[in-house]
Amino acid sequence: MTPRLYLITPPLEDPAAFAPALEEALGAGDVAAVLLRLAAADERTRINRVKAIAPAVQRRDVALLLDGMPEIAARAGADGAHLTGVEAFAAALALLKPDRIAGAGGLASRHDAMLAAETGADYVMFGDPDRRGRRASLDETLERLSWWAELFEVPCVGYAASLDEVTALRETGADFIALGEWIWNEPKNLSAAIAAAAAAAAPAPAGEGDRPKGDGGGL
Repeated sequence: MTPRLYLITPPLEDPAAFAPALEEALGAGDVAAVLLRLAAADERTRINRVKAIAPAVQRRDVALLLDGMPEIAARAGADGAHLTGVEAFAAALALLKPDRIAGAGGLASRHDAMLAAETGADYVMFGDPDRRGRRASLDETLERLSWWAELFEVPCVGYAASLDEVTALRETGADFIALGEWIWNEPKNLSAAIAAAAAAAAPAPAGEGDRPKGDGGGL
């Protein structure tokens, strides 16, 4: 199984200016979802920013998720939200379910991941940095993804902090690979960067390290 890509935007103040880069990225690989991060602003401004970027994403049948902000997901026309931490996830469920996607990240333990899944997470993410940019080691992330992919039906997302991590994340059986903010750092080569990540996520030819896995889920 080839994991699909999950793009994470930088914090945006002007989504309209970012739209061309996003269009380019969406055309360069098999993207399942875009996690939209927004710069600080009042609620109405945030809603307008989401509405400005949504058409570029959703017309490609790609899910648009908000980084937090479950309270505005429906009014802004987003497909759901990604919540960091079990408490934030639990608090957001009533605002998102049953019509919108509720994703869970910032899961500090196996117990946290299982709790999020049991309470309705549509996916769990491992390896994502906290608000200070700190994250688990790659080895710990790979172990957690392999464990999850082997035992659970809820899809899992592996967070890649660089292109060098993508293949290792794929080999765990992750359903999706999240590309961090690094992917946007060279906009002149954005298509090539997305294509390289997609290639790194593709399974190796038979006999070259393929790892069997059951059916994956979708966002």
